[in-house]
Amino acid sequence: MKAMSNHFKAVESNLGLPEAAVKAFEDVAMSIDSQPSLQVDISCIIEKYMYPEAHDFKQLFEELKPVALRYGINEYTLDFVFLVITSEIVLERYKEKGLSESLFWNTIMDLRYKYFECINCKGVHGTFVADWYTGFYALRRFCFGRYQFDLSTFGRDDYTASAGITIKKGDKLLGMHIPSSGVPLTDDVRLASLKMAYEALKDYRRDDGLMIFECGSWLLYEGHREFLPKKSNILRFMDDFEIVESHDKDNFGDAWRVFEKYGYDSPEKWPEDTSLRKAFKQRVLSGGKTGGGYGIIVFDGEKIIKGK
Repeated sequence: MKAMSNHFKAVESNLGLPEAAVKAFEDVAMSIDSQPSLQVDISCIIEKYMYPEAHDFKQLFEELKPVALRYGINEYTLDFVFLVITSEIVLERYKEKGLSESLFWNTIMDLRYKYFECINCKGVHGTFVADWYTGFYALRRFCFGRYQFDLSTFGRDDYTASAGITIKKGDKLLGMHIPSSGVPLTDDVRLASLKMAYEALKDYRRDDGLMIFECGSWLLYEGHREFLPKKSNILRFMDDFEIVESHDKDNFGDAWRVFEKYGYDSPEKWPEDTSLRKAFKQRVLSGGKTGGGYGIIVFDGEKIIKGK
């Protein structure tokens, strides 16, 4: 295994990482190259968890923790380097399945988003959510436009949507994720992403031509309508969904998503430098709840279908 390959440099270049990050990652990669015992440790983990397909990344990165400790490498930094190294295997599997290289690069761009989450929240070059990548590396999660989509099935009891169509337990559908790319969730951007997925993932259309999307997220909390600015793109995003379930949480565990590193401080210390941050801070300080929700989208390839 040679970490300092053309692929390694190509990933770094395509991600557009800061110079300090590139140096940190390349230092670790060269350390792997120069220490046979470390190279063996990494190779064994790759063999165990990347074949016959990527699996059990939560356990994988638990096994990588003591390796990082043993060689004096920051855990988050080594996790990121490991993901860059093994992404070469993923690219080869894209090619084997006839998937485009452009789709690979669009999808692997999530490493950039998670890098900036890590540096902004933890102050470390790397990623603190490495086990999130099982779906990407097992070729079950892809990025089309603004959203990421999981190849999935409906895991709930049969549900009849307001449009009158019934989704049965076990039916194929696409799970949605909203990466922290910084691209605003405007009407055009959201619709374009759904259309791209509809065109690309034809096997996930129903017999009636419809495609079902599902999403479970802090963004789908119905209580947002009580305190977010009326022109908020989050509210427009929520309006795309038929929200099946919404729940309160006593603690805003997703505060880091809004406030980055400040989200780990007490709410009194949260900055108010954006309208979104100001709204959440006021909500929490006034004793209001935050939460999450689950919703579905019924899509016909051109528009979202809802009942009256």
